[in-house]
Amino acid sequence: MKRCPTCNKTFDEDWLSFCTQDGATLVETASLPREPPPTMMAPPMPPSVSPTEQPTLNLPGSYTPPPIQVGQPQPPAWQPPAPPAYAVAPQQSLAITSLALGIFSMTIGFCCYLGVITAPIAIGLGSYQLVQIKNYPTKFAGKPLAITGIVTGSLYFVILVLIILVYGVSIFMRGIK
Repeated sequence: MKRCPTCNKTFDEDWLSFCTQDGATLVETASLPREPPPTMMAPPMPPSVSPTEQPTLNLPGSYTPPPIQVGQPQPPAWQPPAPPAYAVAPQQSLAITSLALGIFSMTIGFCCYLGVITAPIAIGLGSYQLVQIKNYPTKFAGKPLAITGIVTGSLYFVILVLIILVYGVSIFMRGIK
């Protein structure tokens, strides 16, 4: 057991070298069996004391805040600052998809007539993106991409109709001799 020579506080921990209160070097003391202090009982209150005069305990949850002074302004409570504004790029994903499907229709779409599926989708997505750009110009972008997707999708159908007409006329002309 160790004791602080300045504040006379005793410590049971052997690893302590300095007092936790004032920082003085602890001194070794004789290890005496330490008995707890005797318990004192308060005499019961006489019956003549009214309940308002009896002592009370400060129980948890019984705190009542002091009344607010009306004449004095309250300092404003601290609030965290607002988060910084981030720049958001306008959305143009539908326009890019329209362009990609339009290019696919023009290049690979003639193989197995896959363009018959992708060209109308390119035209639809491009048209929808143009409507979105018109209604919400700050939120949506990609007008040239959407227009290019519509044009390439439409051009696929124009070329397809020309091919069908050329083959039809050639078949018709072959039969007339």
